[in-house]
Amino acid sequence: MPLSEAKPRLPRCVIVGAADIADSEGIRAYLRPDDFIVYCDAGLRHMDVLRRRPDLIVGDFDSHENPHMDAETIVLPHEKDDTDTCFAAKEALRRGYRDFLLLGVTGGRIDHTLGNLALLQLLDSAGATALAVDDWTEMEIVSRRTAAVSGRYPYFSLLNISGLARGITVTGAKYPLRDAELRPEDGIGVSNEPLPGRTAEISVREGRLLLVRVRE
Repeated sequence: MPLSEAKPRLPRCVIVGAADIADSEGIRAYLRPDDFIVYCDAGLRHMDVLRRRPDLIVGDFDSHENPHMDAETIVLPHEKDDTDTCFAAKEALRRGYRDFLLLGVTGGRIDHTLGNLALLQLLDSAGATALAVDDWTEMEIVSRRTAAVSGRYPYFSLLNISGLARGITVTGAKYPLRDAELRPEDGIGVSNEPLPGRTAEISVREGRLLLVRVRE
């Protein structure tokens, strides 16, 4: 395709779920002016806290009433295969979004939290980048790209949540690794620290890991 015909890159898609957000100022700092904002059902209760109107609303409205706002709204059936948040992620992928920020998706019911963390794997499998942020942590999948943890994060953990990961290398950290393996039942990757004045770097040759950065 000639450069003049290349499609413009879409902005980042922000998907907002219903889990609690206490650090409203800290979470708002992650937002960009051009973000495409999707509220999922009871995620609408964060609209005032985030100070952003929706570009898209998705939900079956079993936990929040349909606000009938002047915004595109997709009303889902109560009985369905995907959660509202999962549907929103798949719909955004269908529309061409490949950069994601997930807010309000962890905390509260553990089954919803684990299901929403699985969305990070779904988005990674689709070739997208995704970051989930809550009051305590940032979470992302490490697979094809090297990830970094700067000194502003006091701790970080590497968790294997799918299969066997091989060729794990961690540099610039208190507990380095070189060409290591990590299985889902292994706890060796929990609670590492960037070295003073260094940025830790994590890479994986095969498989994928969940990187959890602990926010200050």
